[in-house]
Amino acid sequence: MALGATAVIPDMDPTRPAKVDPERFVESLSSHAVTYSFASPALWRVVAKYCQDNGIILSGLKKILVAGAPVYGDLLAALRRVLPDDAEIHTPYGATECLPVISLESREILAETWPLSQAGQGICVGRTLPGIKAHVIAISDAPIADITQAQTVSAGETGEIIVSGPVVTRSYIGDEAETAAAKIADGDSFWHRIGDVGYQDAEGRLWYCGRRAHRVRVSAGKTLYTVCCEAIINRHRDVARSALVGIPADDWQKPVIIVEPVQGFQGDQKRLLAEVAELAAKSPVTRMINTFLVHDNFPVDIRHNAKIFREKLTIWAARELEQ
Repeated sequence: MALGATAVIPDMDPTRPAKVDPERFVESLSSHAVTYSFASPALWRVVAKYCQDNGIILSGLKKILVAGAPVYGDLLAALRRVLPDDAEIHTPYGATECLPVISLESREILAETWPLSQAGQGICVGRTLPGIKAHVIAISDAPIADITQAQTVSAGETGEIIVSGPVVTRSYIGDEAETAAAKIADGDSFWHRIGDVGYQDAEGRLWYCGRRAHRVRVSAGKTLYTVCCEAIINRHRDVARSALVGIPADDWQKPVIIVEPVQGFQGDQKRLLAEVAELAAKSPVTRMINTFLVHDNFPVDIRHNAKIFREKLTIWAARELEQ
């Protein structure tokens, strides 16, 4: 609207994008000749399935954006099948305090990075946009006052993602403690700590491995990252999604994988967990995990219906394991 473009608000509950009525959504796209659309993966998954089931091609769309949670290759492939051949699908990356900062188009993801993601190497979110700088520094849970106190890691090494540029907010109004925790001074400029962990590859693309707060430290020399581990488990045909959590155990954490079965699953949960454990044992990314649980309905965020509340699942898993 600020650019003078027409904005079409679909007939849906914005707090429950996964519950969108795909027929109404597609009708909005068609009747208003929409050429550009943005939504979360949860919404696009519903719309893509509806279009495939009904032989619908969203012929008017030229460009769509998918963001708000990790975007998986199977969704991008499904969207490509219901869009015109020349349409673009972008997966912008950032945070409320800095959006957008990085992006990648679906063709490059499907052709080059998605197979690596399935092997547990994280989700490639792309290259920095004009005017944006991104670095990966050694992970720290403490405030970093000045950039000289931060240690930049080598390409391929997992660390904490920080960004700088004109779209990055300078502070949290009225919250000096939060500002100190998230901002790093750099002369007259500053960097923002997104709170994510990842790495840069040899081509300068950034890969996302999960939230810093969600990493699971299992020993002095070993840390597990949510997105990497969950990619291995999510390949099981009966797993809708999975969540890695860490249960406090002495000085470290006990890694636990929780799986949510696909909708309508009627199989044996013990068999499912046995197969998941076997799948985990075959990958070096998940080989050291040996505790698995089933949860029928993951708690997720209201806005995107996709971000898993791992903090709640951690409490639930700890209680389950005590029984």
